[in-house]
Amino acid sequence: QVQLVESGGGLVQPGGSLRLSCAASGFSMDYYAVAWFRQAPGKEREGVSCISNSDGSTEYADSVKGRFTISRDNSKNTVYLQMNSLQPEDTANYFCATDVSPHCWPNIAIWGQGTQVTVSS
Repeated sequence: QVQLVESGGGLVQPGGSLRLSCAASGFSMDYYAVAWFRQAPGKEREGVSCISNSDGSTEYADSVKGRFTISRDNSKNTVYLQMNSLQPEDTANYFCATDVSPHCWPNIAIWGQGTQVTVSS
């Protein structure tokens, strides 16, 4: 069964950090770009970060540049999102997605259920 499973979310105070994981099963993400998206209630979905496979390049939304870092470990078939200096406006459900393209940004062809991140004091 082809699926993506996110983990690592939780409740954190402003200024704190979390590391999200996106683990794939049923297929190898080695050849594909993978992106993180987020959606908060009442807000549009936002592309947060993407890592390509074509050259390993990364892209970030302006709102998270300098605070978030995307990385991948192909040996574990997993993509990570390190989130530092978290702010209340980062509160959202975060999910990862991919398709068969090696380039950012992939279509949301395969996606997970997401993991909730709540930033609050």
